[in-house]
Amino acid sequence: MKVAVIGGGSSYTPELIIGFLKRIDTFPVTELWLMDILPERLDIVGNFARRIVDANGSPFQVHLTTNQQEAVRDASYVTTQLRVGWMQARREDEYLGRRHGLIGQETTGIGGMAKALRTIPVILSIAHDMQRLAEPGAPLVNFTNPAGLVTQALANYAPEITAVGVCNAPFNMKMTILQGLAEAGIEVEPERAQLDTLGLNHLTWHRGFTVDGEDMWPRVLEMFIARLHEQKEPEWPPALIESLRMIPNYYLQYFYATAHKLAEQEAWPPSRAEQVMQIEEELFAQYADPERSEPPEGLMQRGGAYYSTVATQLLNAHYNDLGEQHVVNVPHRGAVASWPDEWVLELPALVARDGIRPISAEPLPPAVFGLMQQVKLYEMLTVEAAVHGDRNAAYQALLTHPLGPAADQVEAVLEDMLNTHKPYLPQFFNG
Repeated sequence: MKVAVIGGGSSYTPELIIGFLKRIDTFPVTELWLMDILPERLDIVGNFARRIVDANGSPFQVHLTTNQQEAVRDASYVTTQLRVGWMQARREDEYLGRRHGLIGQETTGIGGMAKALRTIPVILSIAHDMQRLAEPGAPLVNFTNPAGLVTQALANYAPEITAVGVCNAPFNMKMTILQGLAEAGIEVEPERAQLDTLGLNHLTWHRGFTVDGEDMWPRVLEMFIARLHEQKEPEWPPALIESLRMIPNYYLQYFYATAHKLAEQEAWPPSRAEQVMQIEEELFAQYADPERSEPPEGLMQRGGAYYSTVATQLLNAHYNDLGEQHVVNVPHRGAVASWPDEWVLELPALVARDGIRPISAEPLPPAVFGLMQQVKLYEMLTVEAAVHGDRNAAYQALLTHPLGPAADQVEAVLEDMLNTHKPYLPQFFNG
């Protein structure tokens, strides 16, 4: 069985290698192809990956390539973890927001839009190569941010490919809840627990938690609210959680506490991208050590906790036809009554060999649905802008986003965004 990782030169790849090794008995990969367009990064990460695999009995071969078609040819699974423009482009996204008095962030607001415009054409090219070259029915599992928006583009413009967007944030929340229960004397294995969450990637509201089918949400909320009251500077106003009876995804702080997040930006440098650039410099120096065959502890500072767990659990559930419940990004296809069927949502779904089927869910309440709907409409406009190089769609996307510029700023922000990333946005300049 061949698995292709597009963006194989990522600093995350060693963690993914460990995930495949841990599941080799049930997910018998024989060829792991790491593809990247930067040979120097691929060489460092790929050779480190080979040392990790060799140190664990060499159960599969690691192949390195800079050729996308070679990577996906005959692949049973393709995963994407790429960053168009690398970390320097992320830094540009952050400071793009800062200089216009807006949120500068990798996946939210104008930074997320800039990243989507760069990324969507590349991901669609992978999907189109898969249609010609990969095994029939091979799924595309996308971890590339903004994951939900990219998956929406795949659903709209590559519907022949089974595509799913995956994020580690829901699993992180699940593990945080389990840790809280453990501190209260209730030990629960992760596979016994299910998180009920709904919304868009990085814009979800957690609203239920069961253990062996038993509703634990009242207890979880009680503990969460009590902890907020104990904190000097709580993550959320306790009254917000008491009113909604839901826990917002961390990224909703950019919407619910915008002024606070803008104030944090004023303290840059370093921005998050600049922090990660320093972390990655140290990681790659360690990866290059010919004596090293285990991921360094500093990898956890990179972010993305449980990334390998989420990735390999999903692939394993699909391959073994388990019908397991996972929180994923897919078109909901009527799972949420009255919402447009084509919307890609982040919600629980059953993962089996014949597909990924969203579980029926109650709609979000009016207090939060309006925000989610506005961001979804921004996403749909951004997909059109990215695919067609449509400046008017891009203008309207900025106008629509709740964290976007005022109407009299939209044109200036859009021109700054496009010119900042001109090398990666040919669709806007070659017409």
